[in-house]
Amino acid sequence: MRAEHQDITERLIGFLRDYYREEVAQLAQHYPQEQRSLHVRYDDVFRFDPDLADDIQEHPREMLEYFEEALRLYDLPVDVSLSDAHVRIHDLPDDIVLDVAEVPRKENIGKLLGIRGQVQKVSAVKPRIVEATFECQRCGTQTDILQTGDQLEEPHECQGCERQGPFRPDSSASTWTDHQFARIQQPPERTKGGEGETIDVHLEDDLIQSFDAGDRVTLTGILDTEEPGSNQSLDFDTTVDGQAVVREESSYDDIDISEHRDEIEAIAAGEHGDPYDLLVQSINPGHEGHEVVKLAIALQLFGGWSRGGQTRGDSHLLLMGDPGCGKSTFLKAANDLAPRSTYASGKGATAAGLTAAAVADDFGDAEWGLEAGALVLADGGVACIDEIDKVNDNVISSLHDALESQKVRVNKAGINATLNARTAMLAAGNPKYGRFDNYEPIAEQLDLGPTLMSRFDLMFMVSDSPDKETDRGVVNHQMRSRRAKAKKELGKELTEEERKSIEPDIPHQTLRAYIAYAKDEVTPYIRAENEETQEYLREEFLKIRLANADEEDNPVPVTYRQEEAIERLAEASARVRLSDEVRREDVDRALTLVRKSMEQVGIDPESGQFDVDVVETGQSKSQRDRRKQVLAIIEDQDGTTAEEVAEIIDMDEEKIRHDIDSLKQNGKIYETRGKLRKS
Repeated sequence: MRAEHQDITERLIGFLRDYYREEVAQLAQHYPQEQRSLHVRYDDVFRFDPDLADDIQEHPREMLEYFEEALRLYDLPVDVSLSDAHVRIHDLPDDIVLDVAEVPRKENIGKLLGIRGQVQKVSAVKPRIVEATFECQRCGTQTDILQTGDQLEEPHECQGCERQGPFRPDSSASTWTDHQFARIQQPPERTKGGEGETIDVHLEDDLIQSFDAGDRVTLTGILDTEEPGSNQSLDFDTTVDGQAVVREESSYDDIDISEHRDEIEAIAAGEHGDPYDLLVQSINPGHEGHEVVKLAIALQLFGGWSRGGQTRGDSHLLLMGDPGCGKSTFLKAANDLAPRSTYASGKGATAAGLTAAAVADDFGDAEWGLEAGALVLADGGVACIDEIDKVNDNVISSLHDALESQKVRVNKAGINATLNARTAMLAAGNPKYGRFDNYEPIAEQLDLGPTLMSRFDLMFMVSDSPDKETDRGVVNHQMRSRRAKAKKELGKELTEEERKSIEPDIPHQTLRAYIAYAKDEVTPYIRAENEETQEYLREEFLKIRLANADEEDNPVPVTYRQEEAIERLAEASARVRLSDEVRREDVDRALTLVRKSMEQVGIDPESGQFDVDVVETGQSKSQRDRRKQVLAIIEDQDGTTAEEVAEIIDMDEEKIRHDIDSLKQNGKIYETRGKLRKS
């Protein structure tokens, strides 16, 4: 056996000499402060000796010991000992790189695996004892015990006096390493709508802090079983002993773009018709109408160019409407199509559920861990948040910075972290009173607050207003869709109309690859030499900004955020064509969406006119003026009632009460002994 071990070690020394001479020399120069591991590609071992590669996969612990022994015996050009250096195998072949859900299987126990997943949670770093030195409290003899499990192992008896203790651990003489737990989960877009399965990973030494919550990683590790505990169950939980970690740099490694590249380029070039029309038909084809919303979602999926994360390229979109109008179907469609996505409900959501937080964790005896929420988990994609109107106020406040800076900052329980949330949010909400009131501004009826609403580039109504012709078209579409599904199930031929009612013009997998390809490869912006497009954008934005600002009693203009929103949408439009240049037609498409959004949300129901104040502040000019009048009357009367105010203004008492409630909430007035007074 000793000869066999020596033979394996010598073969591995030969491998290092042939394939990793420079890397070993570099490790020796930087060991141990700057570098403590030699990273070896599995494919290199396989090319050197396929049998050795197979042994590494089947018996990883023994083979890694041989590898590290070979590194210690390697004839170094400098006088350095690599006695505690690690060899970390990475870049395993695809057939042994598994999704998280595939890992805990009997055939994988004890083997070296690649695990592809997303980091859900990481624990704090703690020291872990590797070899414990115990001192006999009777005679003082010290005994070293190698620690292999999760519980501290003590000597059975003293090597000096041969008594069974008592023993005292000697911390200064013991050998320690840094240790951290991480929980890896199935990425949200690969869970088919369910909660992603997870597996816990042990990380030691230079692997600690090699990633953050929310990162996509491919991890090499050995699958272990945990002790069943006191109940002696026959079912064992599994964990992974981490050996190497590679953080994904490319956004969409799991999508085979090459398989669809020719079709993508043909669609972008217009060979199958207008690509924007094809996209609109391919977004939620089961939903009749709302083409503007579908185009907005399509451009959100493609996104603007973030300039390497230096500027926000993602557009945030809010869908508002009465219950039962199909808003959730748009969110589910986007969740299915986005190469990366999460889907969450605002009802009962916590700050960690939507952004990230330091939370009390369940990793051994660690007290706090960092857990990623929906925006962080969807980094590089779309976070679909349903029922955003049900989100608690403290959670809403955590969204403000995350949506604008696309960073999530956590400062709690000794954890100070900044996580990437380069995510587009597609949110849906209902009015705070159940259904929309036609006599109040739409923005006023959303219980989100103007600060959060200002973060959305586009806001659209998905309403349920009865209309004979519209309703007829919707019912016909639903009947046609149901019939088409029945015929398809029975193998019957569909008409073109029937096909379009259930099948997208761009197949699902092709569209996912199309989006991934455009986001990875296309970097659009308005070129300096394209003066016509620059001038057009500038003048059209100024028209929107100054539309009502010249009027003496309406000084609030559209903010410059809207100009950035137009550029983001125009860049997304260029990406649909796979073009690096934003042209006038792209700006026009973006302007159309922005104007539609502002018209839908910014109509003052009292005047029937567009009012920019509604868009920017959630309150119309007529509303603001009336509330000023109410406030002036209350101040002048120094104690009055809603009935008296309504009589003085000669206006509906219910509307005046609504204004008074709003003024109370803002702290402008208070009520005492049945009388209203100015604060």
